This record gives sequence, structure tokens and C-alpha cells, in this order.
Amino acid sequence: MPTFSYTALDAQGKTTSGMVTAAGRAAAIEQVVQRGLFPVDLSVAEGGRASQASPTWWRSARPPRHAAESFTRELSHLLQAGVPLSRALQVLAREASHPVARAQWNRVRQDVTDGASLADAMAHLPRTFSPVHVAMVRAGEQGGFLDVVLGQIAEFRARERDLMGRVKAAAVYPAILTVLLVVVVIFLLTYFIPRFQGIFDEFGAALPLLTRVIVAASRAVSDYGLVLLGAGVAIALAVWRWRSSEAGRQQIERLTLSLPGVGTVAARFALVRFCRMLGTLLGAGVPLVAALRTARDALGNRTLHETVNHAIERVQAGEPLASSLAQCPRLFPPSVVEMIAVAEQTSRLDTELTRLAVAYEADLDRRLRMLVSVVEPLLLMVMAAVVGAIVVGMLLPVFTLQDLIQ
Repeated sequence: MPTFSYTALDAQGKTTSGMVTAAGRAAAIEQVVQRGLFPVDLSVAEGGRASQASPTWWRSARPPRHAAESFTRELSHLLQAGVPLSRALQVLAREASHPVARAQWNRVRQDVTDGASLADAMAHLPRTFSPVHVAMVRAGEQGGFLDVVLGQIAEFRARERDLMGRVKAAAVYPAILTVLLVVVVIFLLTYFIPRFQGIFDEFGAALPLLTRVIVAASRAVSDYGLVLLGAGVAIALAVWRWRSSEAGRQQIERLTLSLPGVGTVAARFALVRFCRMLGTLLGAGVPLVAALRTARDALGNRTLHETVNHAIERVQAGEPLASSLAQCPRLFPPSVVEMIAVAEQTSRLDTELTRLAVAYEADLDRRLRMLVSVVEPLLLMVMAAVVGAIVVGMLLPVFTLQDLIQ
């Protein structure tokens, strides 16, 4: 158990100090009071929690995403029903089915019982509770509407999960087609084409150029398959490391934003996340500049992140939000800027940003379906062209069989 050092006043009003060992801050205060003292200051003694300094298995782990969302929503419901915070945390920890979630909820409850705020307790688990989550909880605690903020967080996380799910679902079928194309080509080069090589060698005549290219590719894959595989893995790792670097990430983001169709979808996705995050934070009572900085980090795009930085600087200089965001036309179309300007003038910025997020989420969903409807036939055409070229290349010598035999 940790050791606490305390400073207290005795019955005569004299200052005294000492140390107590207790399971938590509340238990330590109770021990000081039982000694007939009035505690003035209580802190963990140096080295008093050394045994707990090393990370435990549940600190480095992360519970399922739905567990944190369910925890936030149910905590909101319990607080709205009038259940005290410590009691509500105890109920949620007891009912948690996932072992990591149970351990972390117990840790949050213990920190709150020891006198920490809920936001500070959540900040100790950054893999489970993001900085945005903690900032909103802190604003709710300071403003006295924690139950409302927790409900907003749960709704925000649910919408984010749904949005990410739709984006991933849209990419599944094109990814499957790409993998299928690679598998089919490898099968043709390693199994189908070698069956014809012996026949072509018996002809002893010059083969058409397309046939020679395909046969050479087949021999390269068959003879140096492992070398090519190793080279491919090395190139993939090098590209991945370059993509993970700051310069590589920004170049890929710029390329993505410049692609027709794909760039618009990426910008709309960032806009939806930004508007929903900013609207939720402002509705929770977070100051505008702090909310802008947090929403900026939710964009997920470094290039757009830099453009929002300039807008934040303009807001700090006293300019309205709408005119500041107008400097980022790639992310904020003129229609969005105009609606934000009207919302600023009518003091309903948080409501309007949330409405914009919902409206542009529907637009993003429509653009995703349109993009997928275009990409799918293109990939099928590429697959048909590659497979068709290989088949035609193998059949060309058959069409000129008489000439080859002569």
C-alpha cells in the first residue's frame, strides 16, 4: 500500500505532520481524522508508490473500442439517474466483461476515490481515452454538466465508428479485386505458361514479341520467385518506412488530395470529422481556440492540419472563424464558410457545425458509393486486359502454327 505524508492541525491549532500507510487517499484522510487531527495537506510520500511505478499488463493494453464507448454511455445514464460518480464507476467496473476493461475501470474508480477528477483519472489511460475524450470530460466537470458531455462523447464515438466502417467497407471490394488479380497473374505465370514452353521450344522458330515477353516473365518468376518475393518485401518495407516519415506522409497526402475523385472524398472525410469534433467540443463548453486545436488533430491529414493552423492563428488575432477558415478552400468550400459565418452571428455555432457534419456525412457516403461504382469496373477491365493479354500471347503461336512448323 502507498505511504502518504500529511500536514494537519491538532485541537490547539498547532501544525503537525506525519506519515500514514493506507490503500488510498480517502483511507489516509480517515486515518488522520481518527488521530484527532484536521488534515491540511496530503500527498504521496517520495517512493511511497514505487511498487506501482512499473506498468502493468492492463496499462499497456487497450480494451475493445465498443467497451470504452459503452462505458461512457452507461456512465452518462447512471449520472443522469442521480447515482454518485464513485458508485457509478464501481457498478461499471463490476459489470465489465473484458478483463482489460475491468482493470482499467477499477483504476479510474480508485483514482476518483483518491480525490482525482474523472478527467485526470482518464488521462492516465491514453490508449483507451483520447485527449479529445479527456478534454471534453474536463469541460463537463468544470461546467457542472458531466452527464450531458459523456452522452455527447458516446454519440460522437458511435458516429465516428460508423463513418470509419463505411469508408473501410467501400475499400473492401476493390482490395479483393486487386488481390485476386495478383493471384491470377501469378498462377498463370507459374503454372499455365510453363505448359506451353516445351511446345514452343520444339518449334525452334521466332515467337511473337508478346509471347516472348510473357514467357520471359514466366521464367523469371519460376527461376527467381524467392528473390523477387524478397525484393518485393524489401521495397514494401522501404515504402512503408518512407510513408511513416513526416516527409513521406505529407507527399502521399498531397498526392491523394490531388487525385480526381479520391481527393474530394479525402477532403470531405476530414471536413466531417472536423465539424463534428468542433461542434461537440463547443457544445461541451470548451473555448474556441482550444476546441480548434483539438479538432485540427482529428483531421488525420497533415497537409490539411497545416492549413487549419493558419486559421487558428487568425482566430487568435481576433478574426472571425468563418473568414479564417475561408483561407482553406480545399477543406472548407465557400458554402460551408458562409453557413459558419451566419452561425457565428446568431450564436449557434456548435449546433450548425453538428448539422454540417451530418449533412456532409451523407454527401461523403454518396461520393464513396460513386467512387466505388467507378473503381470496380476499372479494376475488372484491368483484370480482363491482363489475363486477356496473357491468353492471347499464348495463343498467337497457335494461330501461326503452320509457319512455325515450316
